[in-house]
Amino acid sequence: MMAADSSATIQENKGEPPKMPDKKKTKFDVVIIGAGPSGYTAGIYCSRAGYDTLILSGILPGGQLVNTTEVENYPGFEKGIMGPDLMIEMRKQTQRMGTTIIDDEAVDVDFRHKPFKVLTASEEYEGRAVIIATGANPRKIGVAGEQTFAGKGVSYCATCDGPFFRNQEIVVVGGGDSAIEEATFLTKFATTVHLVHRRDELRASKIMQERALNNNKIKFHWNSEVIDIKGDQKMRQ
Repeated sequence: MMAADSSATIQENKGEPPKMPDKKKTKFDVVIIGAGPSGYTAGIYCSRAGYDTLILSGILPGGQLVNTTEVENYPGFEKGIMGPDLMIEMRKQTQRMGTTIIDDEAVDVDFRHKPFKVLTASEEYEGRAVIIATGANPRKIGVAGEQTFAGKGVSYCATCDGPFFRNQEIVVVGGGDSAIEEATFLTKFATTVHLVHRRDELRASKIMQERALNNNKIKFHWNSEVIDIKGDQKMRQ
């Protein structure tokens, strides 16, 4: 029911534009930390239930779906939808329901007494309830050189950084949906994508596996692990 309701709202997308957030207001019924799919969904439900709701979206709202290319398994979009576009529509729908969204980052929460206090770098907000929907971060492999060359050849976002590696060979580590989706996307830019996986079979969904295995620009390195990342000013190997 939620998906059907969401789809209808996105297609309609009419009525009054969302109001600008009142940044002077600091007291709410519900404060939601995070603006990915869970945070926006929580905002929709709380606002529809009549609660005065605030979402603190953080510096980069949208969650990991912002770094995703085409989303094919979200109901209501027969031909799929790009991850960033889906998050834009979720934000619009959440605002239309009356949720206040402020692009500020929570740095601390005080749960000792009600109303709970949520602190950002510039403000203190109060809520009778707090929902934490901060999502997840990309998983690191934890090898020597990874931190040193982060942003200097080591990337965790293919859609963000793929164009920087045009006409180069690229290594992708992993065998799940995220790794396979990133590897497939990167074939638009790379001469070859080397996919390093510690097992002898992929864990990704069947359709993602088929696309990758049938892509002649992806070279698989089975039963293999990255043990070190080396370079000078930038990662080299």
